[in-house]
Order: sequence, then C-alpha cells, then structure tokens
Amino acid sequence: MWVAVGILWLLAFGGPYQARGFCPSQCSCSLHILGDGSKARTVICSDPDMTLPPASIPLDTCRLRLERTAIRRVPGEAFRSLARLEQLWLPFNALSELSVLMLRGLHHLRELRLPGNHLLTFPWAALRDAPQMQLLDLQANRLSVVPPEAARFLGNLTFLDLSSNQLMRLPQELLLTWAHLKTGSFFPGHHTRLVLGLQDNPWVCDCRLYELVHLLDDWVPNLVFIEARLKCGSPRSLAGVAFSQLELRKCQGPELHPGVTSIISPVGSTVLLRCGATGVPGPEMSWRRANGHPLNGTVHQEVSSDGSSWSLLDLPAVSPLDSGDYICQAQNFLGASETLISLLVTEPQTSTEHSGLQGALLARMGESLEAAAYNNKLVARHIPRVPEPEASAPLPSVPSLKEELTLHHLQLGAPDGQEEPQDAQMVRSLKVVGDTYHSVSLVWKASQAGNATAFSVLYAVFGQRDMRRVLVPEGKTSITIQGLVPKTKYVACVCARGLVPRQEQCVLFSTDAAVEAEGSQRLINVVVISVAAVIALPPTLLVCCGALRRRCRKCRARGSTEATGAAYVHLERLRHSEDGSELLSQNSLSEADRLLSARSSLDSQALGVRGGRHLHEYFC
Repeated sequence: MWVAVGILWLLAFGGPYQARGFCPSQCSCSLHILGDGSKARTVICSDPDMTLPPASIPLDTCRLRLERTAIRRVPGEAFRSLARLEQLWLPFNALSELSVLMLRGLHHLRELRLPGNHLLTFPWAALRDAPQMQLLDLQANRLSVVPPEAARFLGNLTFLDLSSNQLMRLPQELLLTWAHLKTGSFFPGHHTRLVLGLQDNPWVCDCRLYELVHLLDDWVPNLVFIEARLKCGSPRSLAGVAFSQLELRKCQGPELHPGVTSIISPVGSTVLLRCGATGVPGPEMSWRRANGHPLNGTVHQEVSSDGSSWSLLDLPAVSPLDSGDYICQAQNFLGASETLISLLVTEPQTSTEHSGLQGALLARMGESLEAAAYNNKLVARHIPRVPEPEASAPLPSVPSLKEELTLHHLQLGAPDGQEEPQDAQMVRSLKVVGDTYHSVSLVWKASQAGNATAFSVLYAVFGQRDMRRVLVPEGKTSITIQGLVPKTKYVACVCARGLVPRQEQCVLFSTDAAVEAEGSQRLINVVVISVAAVIALPPTLLVCCGALRRRCRKCRARGSTEATGAAYVHLERLRHSEDGSELLSQNSLSEADRLLSARSSLDSQALGVRGGRHLHEYFC
C-alpha cells in the first residue's frame, strides 16, 4: 500500500519526468507555468568547482544556465536528452573548446549565449542541428576569424553579438548576406531583421571592410547595430579612426601592365625588366624564370603616385645563358595574374672599321652615341664633328682599343679595376699657357721623367667620343696644337706614351677665351685712345693756338721791323762817319754775339732806354 501512495505522490508533484531525472546537487531547479498553461523548468548551476556539465538534468528542462564554473569543454551530445531545451546559457565560464556535436538533438533551441569565455574558435557547423536558432551571443571571447562557411549557418539569426573579440576582418560571404538586408533582397527562409554587435574589435581597415563601412554609413531599417561607432585598429595610420570617416576602395584583383614583352640586348649590357600591376589591395609581385633556373639579378619594388605597383628586375652584364622567358606575377587575396617577358642576348656585331668598333664599345657601356661625360658629369648635348686639326707635332694617331676603352671609363668616371703603373703619376701641373682662335699651348711638369721619356697628348672636342693623339718628342714637356675650331670647348690629357691618363692629368680649355681676350684687348685699346684724346686735346689746342697767335704777330710785325732795321743801320753808319773808328771798334761784335743778342724791333724799342742809358742791340 505504501508503494502505491509513493507513486501517487510522484505523479502529483513531479510527474514521470521528475521520476526519471532529479535536480543535480550542484544546481537549483525551478518550475514555471507558462501563459498557455504548460510547464517550463529552469536549471541553474553556478558551482565554481564544476568542471563538466552535470550528467543528470531533468528531461523537461527548457532553460539551462551554467555560469561562473570551471567548465573548460563541452563534450559531444552532452545535452542530447534535453529535447525541450529552448535556452542554453553558458556565460563566464572557462570554456575554450566546444564540440561540433554539442547541439545534437536540440531542435527547439532558440538561444545560445556564450559570453565571457576563452573560445578561440566556434563550431559554426554545429548550428546545423539547431534550425530554430535566432540568438547567438559570443561576446568577450577570443575569436580572431569568422570562416566564410559560417555565412551558411547564420541566415536565421536575428541577434548576433561578436563584440569584444579579436576580429580583424569579416568574410565577404557574410557581408554579402547582410548587404541583402539593405537592398531588400533576402535569401529564402531568412529573417528580415538583424541586430549586430561588432564593436571593440581590432578591425583592419582595408578594402575588405568596404561593404561593412557602407552598411554603417546608410540607414538600413532591417539592420541595427548595438554600437554604430566602430573604429579601426590598424594600420597604425588609421588606428582609432571611426568607420564613418573612412574612404575605402572596393577590392580588385591584380591586373598586370608589362613595360615590354620582348627585349633584344647585346652581351655584357645591363637589362632592366619592368612589370607594373594594379589592384586593391596592392598586389605582391615576384619574378621567376620559365625554365626554373635561378634569377641572375636583383629585384626592386616601387609604388607610383597613382597607386600602381612596379617591380624591376635588374640583370647586370647579361650573357647568352640569361636568354629566355621571365614570368612576372602579381598576387593579392583575390587571385594572381602573370605575364611573360622574353629576353634574347646576342653577340655584338664585329666590324673592320674603327668607327664600328667604337660604336660597339659605347653600346656595351650603355651610353648614347651623342653623349659623353667628364668629371662624373653627363653631357647630353650633340657636338657636331669638327674638321681634322693640325698640330705642330707629328700627325695624330688613333688610340688603341685598350686605350680607348679605358679613356671612356675615364670620361664616365668609372673606377678602374686595377692599379695603374707608377709611371702614370709623372705628369704634374698641366696648364694652358696660351690659346688663340685656332691653337693652344700646353705645358706640364714631369719631375720623374728623363730625357728619353716620350709623352702623348690626347685631345677632343668636349662631349665628343673621338679623341686624337699627338706624339710629343722625347724630353719635351710642352706642345702647341694647331687647327682648333674657334669658340669651342676642348679636353686634353697628357701622359707617358703607352699609358692611360688619369683625371688629374687632363685639362679643359676653350677657344672662347682667346676670342673674348682679343675682343677685350680691342675694346681696351679703343677706350684708352678715346680717353687719351679727351685728356690731351685741350692742352694741344691751347699750344697750337698760342703758336699760331705768335706766328701771326710775327707776320704782322715783319714789315715794320725791316724799316726800323734800315734806320738803325743808317744812324749807325752816320755815327760811324761822325765819331770815327773808336765808335766802330766798340760796336764791332762777333757773329755769334750778334746772333745771341738779336731781338725783334719791338723788343728793342721797349728795351732801348733802361735807367737813362742807351743800349745797342743787333738783329739778323
């Protein structure tokens, strides 16, 4: 009878389910009567020593809440027997691992809350076993990635909280799903309203967030954000910047733009292969050979002002082994693109003419035929060919192939690979001592040279590739070069015969200096003559005018002088006849005295009486 009474008591207060599952000792259970009259059981477990979900949970449980426990993992099918479970809350535990089978059998589950745990990943495929799931709370975990396949299992959600995780990007598939909420085009069976929590994540603000930024910019009635002011976490230049202030570009796959598709180059030259690409984000570029051989060069990366990426493959001193196809590849997360560039290395063309040989040498050096360099400065101007100059020394000879190649290295400022002989240092203090329209005189010092040392002078129009050589006789340290072109710049180098000059053994001169000097001398002469004429003209005119005035006076007084002279002679003769010989002896003067004492008739009149005495004077 007591057994029957016990059965009736169980049926009255617990029913068959209570008989099959008692409330766990570490949990608290409560029974609620819903509005439709049905019963809903709630089980709450918060024992900090609990490490696994309890094994015996009442089967009629509708709400299960395990919080602030030491549970680290949820084994597969741990809640399969709870077919009536609608809300599963596991907040603020130590969960770091969830089984993909944890939701097996929970066909009525509508809410899954897992905030405040240590989850690095979430089994998104487990949502397949909960087709009525509408709320998923993963706040404050350690999620860093949401895989693209997650978008297939989130279509029924009306609430998704991914805030306070380590998310940097979201898959394009998931953003496309949310973009349909903006356009009004929805997937079949999907809900038309969604509440999103994405704040407090270190978002990488690049083109992959383009759709999300635009979702935040526009008002979408079917999409609500818990916190709309999302901020960038990286790159460093955008850290802390709100999404509303960003101007992002839409992602694009790489597109290649090769500079050229085929190159032919001679042996020994330097080849530069260029390959450009555009894409968002900027693609990573690389080079490889089609035959699999290693690259014989260096790769340089550049970014132009328009955002295009350029990759340059520098191949120095190419050989026939470098011939072949080179593949340039550009790649970003949207895909990769490749292009092919062919290189053919040819042997230089041989020629019996010296000019052809010089052209090949310049081609190997990679310089233009109309350019030269001196003292490390490139001269990019055309110098017309000048007539053959004549020199007072023997006729110029053409430098040898070795000398010419080294001279070009000298002009281009290239460092010599070998140390030059000590004899090349004999020439010192090369100077230009005189130049004219068509010639120049050079002198130098050679303290270590003997009388048997012979020198050579190499000269050319500055900027011209052909240099002429003049042989200097032995023991001579000066030379005059004739036949130069006026108003032209030249370079001349002096060295011991058979050696190559250094830069300090070369000198620049120009026939402009002679022309300017002669013109300056002419100008100086004209100025000096003009100044002298201006200064000397007034005194000269004064002297000439005084002389002319005295001459005119003499001419006017000549007639009166002759008459007065005759009267004096007559008086003297009269006195001579009256006084006798005594007067004659006193007045007899020598011819020299009479010439010295001769005065003009006008002066005699003024000086005839001085102090009351009568003076006698003679005129010729």
